Amino acid sequence: MPTSQDIKEIIKENRNFMKSPDWDDLIQSDQDKKLPQPALFNQPKGTERIELPKDFESLKLEDNFYSLLDGRKSRRIYNEKSISLLELSFLLWASLGVKGRRGKSYATLRTVPSGGARHGYESYVDAMKVDGLKSGVYHYLAEDHALEWVNDQTSENRTASVSGQKWVGKAAALFYFTAVPYRFEWRYTIYAHKIALVDLGHIGENLYLAAEALKLGTCGIGAYGQEICDELLKVDGENEFTVYVQPVGRMTDRNKSEEKEFYSFVEEENL
Repeated sequence: MPTSQDIKEIIKENRNFMKSPDWDDLIQSDQDKKLPQPALFNQPKGTERIELPKDFESLKLEDNFYSLLDGRKSRRIYNEKSISLLELSFLLWASLGVKGRRGKSYATLRTVPSGGARHGYESYVDAMKVDGLKSGVYHYLAEDHALEWVNDQTSENRTASVSGQKWVGKAAALFYFTAVPYRFEWRYTIYAHKIALVDLGHIGENLYLAAEALKLGTCGIGAYGQEICDELLKVDGENEFTVYVQPVGRMTDRNKSEEKEFYSFVEEENL
């Protein structure tokens, strides 16, 4: 159990982590040493693969930018109805989709910005209620805009993966984002991790806005079980590990019923 003095020191250290480094003192990186850059994507591991549709023009998207920003909020109340495979496809593309490449596969151009175009994140989705997909966990193959099967999932394990937050189980899909830190470290060495966390904010907000455009609800989650999530996604916890979780679900008459349902949710979750 940390003492009050320990806590003060940890807080001080974490505050310093948030500050800008002296870029004039940037130490020699593996990029400077001419070492090979890490792969831009995790390579497929399985054989079960699902190509994702990309006819997004057929979706009824909210295209008023002011309305998107004004309406965007964290939403935790879902009606347990399914979403379409095309809607899931759009959410995945909006949060980590590839639009092109730079040079000879030096970097990717994506729907989200990234420091140095390093894009050190992977996306996994627990497809609970997605039309045309069997329930379970999939890895998003961003390079090919496809899914590969990863693992089965149970409601008990799902709840444990988000530190006991039962409301998540009513969502249609649960996104897990993992960091592949060497993609950042190859260029930015000891300063990589602050840049990586800023990038994570871009990804989460894109998913928020994409959900809002589809009239779906979402809520970013920082409280998750590290070992449970890493084991579920079959990542090693060192060279790749979970950093963020975000459920997405369908909602009925969001504005009228939301307040009443929210207070019921607060009571149920003992918040």
